Amino acid sequence: MVFMGDRATLLETGRFVQRHARNAADEIIEAAGAADPVLGTTAVADADAENETETEARHRRAAEHGDLASMSALGAMLLRRGDLDGAEPYLRAATAEGDRAAANNLGVLLHQRGYADEAAGWWRVAAVAGSAPAAHALGRHHRERGDEPAAEYWLRQAAEQGHALGAYALADLLEHRGDVGAERWLRAAAEQGHREAAYRLAMALERRATETPRGPHATGTRLPVPGAARSAAGATPGAAPDGPAAEPVGELAEAEQWFRQAAARGHRRAALHLGALLEQRGELKEAGRWYLSSAKEGEARAACALGFLLRDAGDEESAAVWWLRAAQDGDGNAANALGALHAARGEQQTAERWYRAATDAGDVNGAYNLGLLCAAQDRIPQAEQWYRRAAYAGHREAANALAVLLLQAGDANGAEPWFSKAAEAGSVDAAFNLGILHAGRDDDRTALVWYERAAAAGHTEAALQVGIAALRDGDELTAERHLRCAAGGGSAEAAFRLASVLDARRPEPGPAVLGASREEKSECEEWYERAARQGHRRAQVRVGMLAAARGDLAEADRWYREAAEAGSRNGAFNLGLLLAREGSEREASLWWTRAARAGHGRAALRLALLAARRGELTEGRRWCARAVELGPAEVAERAARLSEALHQELTA
Repeated sequence: MVFMGDRATLLETGRFVQRHARNAADEIIEAAGAADPVLGTTAVADADAENETETEARHRRAAEHGDLASMSALGAMLLRRGDLDGAEPYLRAATAEGDRAAANNLGVLLHQRGYADEAAGWWRVAAVAGSAPAAHALGRHHRERGDEPAAEYWLRQAAEQGHALGAYALADLLEHRGDVGAERWLRAAAEQGHREAAYRLAMALERRATETPRGPHATGTRLPVPGAARSAAGATPGAAPDGPAAEPVGELAEAEQWFRQAAARGHRRAALHLGALLEQRGELKEAGRWYLSSAKEGEARAACALGFLLRDAGDEESAAVWWLRAAQDGDGNAANALGALHAARGEQQTAERWYRAATDAGDVNGAYNLGLLCAAQDRIPQAEQWYRRAAYAGHREAANALAVLLLQAGDANGAEPWFSKAAEAGSVDAAFNLGILHAGRDDDRTALVWYERAAAAGHTEAALQVGIAALRDGDELTAERHLRCAAGGGSAEAAFRLASVLDARRPEPGPAVLGASREEKSECEEWYERAARQGHRRAQVRVGMLAAARGDLAEADRWYREAAEAGSRNGAFNLGLLLAREGSEREASLWWTRAARAGHGRAALRLALLAARRGELTEGRRWCARAVELGPAEVAERAARLSEALHQELTA
């Protein structure tokens, strides 16, 4: 609402706007800055170089002798200083002599005194005389009173004269009405240095670039709010990708340039958004600079985002400082991040306090994390309460966690709707859990549908289940594809099953050739080893067998022993065979004993044979009986014959 006709009135414009405008503080400053080029008198320009007191005295002497320019300039100087009583006579005198700038500034003075209608009258006089600032002020006056046609007329007069504030106000009016012509005037204001116009133009360009499909199969993606998804448990799904992303093109590139222009002029939201664009491209150093600039101007979201950048760079203490600053300014995301930080340090009470602060600030992740915290402390009723609160607010992982609690409490019917709600909202874990739920009801068809959905989203265990189902149905190619996905995701069972599929395709090894070079490890052996390194006992045994077949007895011993010590009866039996071949029959018998007691029939038969050779006939018959009991059929048959022979020896 502040419209000055010359340089002398510029600073008073800022004061007037601060008192009366309804815009945000940065828009007020912008309004003042945009008026810089508007000069009503040449005399006022000299004030930049002269001492203000001397300048005022010079203008006062000239005004007393009737100098029109000095009367206008002196009135403007006094108005700028807040001396309304002193300014009014000079402005009225200059206005009476036809000075356009004085008429505009007299309108400002009267508006400050509360005489809006009289102010509008003088603004009209100045505007008719060609004053763009006065036309702008008059347009704002009419808009505040709801007279949009009059407002548009006068704002357009100002805008067409190149007045940045007028162009911006006209764009705002047209945008409010949904008029497509708004962007033209936003651009005009932005090109004249209006930072809020530059910011809004950038937002419009970015919105069009990221939401409008650019081809028959194109889809739009919204750029993320910095740090928005990173606070649920202190994770960083919004972290920068490996390596820089492609440079922006077209409207997105133009949007970035306008963000830069607005940010360079101190627009804190533009600096925040520019930081987010740069972070998404992986340009973290520059992103941090803009976040810092925005945060120093009081933008809590920028302080929060800066905290995440610092945390990701390993500077947790500095991150906490910025999160604290943002949280104290009401940023729930930052409060949540502080909660996660203290929870990781084991400071549960402090973590809970910050999670509550996040929840109070409207961050739904805070309620979810309170649920996690309570569940970890076995405060199940409170955990359910917080999960419900977050789930009702649309938090999909909270819905999944609530369903898990209900399922654990035996309420499968109550759990299923929450699993479904979470899965439909995109929770991969919930889709997998629905598969488990239906599998438990022997509804394998529905279970497979959910497993496939979770597997398609990258869920490792779901991919394993799909692979197992495909193997069961004889679809080896589909099984291999899903098992590879699951094994690549870290599933030891998937790695073992994939190795088994590949192993079954290998041709039978030919006879050993003396002096032949040792074969390289096959792909199936590499997958067996991967599973074995993760502690998969059957894979460990299989790796040992393959190593023994290659003649690498030390490697075979290592894997058999690791499997046996972990409780594998096959590992214990094979280790015993290996030791027996090397002449360590005593140690071999120890491992066979462990295997036999765990239910390994062949190990029991080996122990029976050892006892028979030592002449311990009764002990031998006891192990024979165990072997017959355990089987398999071939072993049971041999054990029965041996037992009969030992019986005859005992009764001879």
